Amino acid sequence: MSITGNYDTDNIFAKILRGEMPCVKVFESDHILAFMDVFPQSEGHTLVIPKSPCRNILDAGAKDLGRLIGTTQTLARAIHSALKPDGIVVTQFNGAPAGQTVFHLHFHIIPRYDGKALGAHGGHMADPDDLKAVADRIIAAL
Repeated sequence: MSITGNYDTDNIFAKILRGEMPCVKVFESDHILAFMDVFPQSEGHTLVIPKSPCRNILDAGAKDLGRLIGTTQTLARAIHSALKPDGIVVTQFNGAPAGQTVFHLHFHIIPRYDGKALGAHGGHMADPDDLKAVADRIIAAL
């Protein structure tokens, strides 16, 4: 399938947006949802998604993309303030060969800490209570 194939309304992020799957929310507006990654590569790993259905950056409308990157920056600043990482990785994948595993446009905000290796993408599922505690710290910094 091509990078800009049909949108799958049963992907996990679409289910989260419909309230069919839980998430630990960090931020929500009319157009954007941000939540903790349940398979964090680092403490504070946050996902930012548009509420509109699009597979990747190639499918996104300019207004949606502008809102998405603006919110990603706002959240990266809050994560930096709340968690004091030594650096922050912001990443986004387009198509399976590029590493995309959920086919709904999303940005990863991954705090990096000196001396701590990143966990494997999709590796260890975090405890929801631990995610909530970190989310609360980020929310307080927004």
